[in-house]
Amino acid sequence: AYSKKIYKQTTGGAMGSSLTLTLANIFMAKWQHNIVEEQTKTGEFYGRYIDDIFMTWNRSEEELRKLLDDANTWHPNIKLDYKIGNSLSFLDVQLTNNNGILSTSVYHKPAAEPYVTPF
Repeated sequence: AYSKKIYKQTTGGAMGSSLTLTLANIFMAKWQHNIVEEQTKTGEFYGRYIDDIFMTWNRSEEELRKLLDDANTWHPNIKLDYKIGNSLSFLDVQLTNNNGILSTSVYHKPAAEPYVTPF
């Protein structure tokens, strides 16, 4: 109950539930099948942590955008927000490709506050 009202959840699962996490991983494994198959054919890298995806691509940017735009039509509740470039953040890592030389550094999300509460 919230504010003395009872609500019924009609879609999705409770945040933080281990069952929800398991179901999300099962769902995403099925959802990503076509992308993984495409990446495997060309020897590219594909990695996913829950709903964050990182992948490499050595074909044209136009082909990549087509694949990702198509993927956005596969399920009404899954929408990819993608970034294409030589320097990208993935989880807490900043990855940079400088003429074929990869480097990494720690990435801090803009909302992350650098404060510690003493106790």
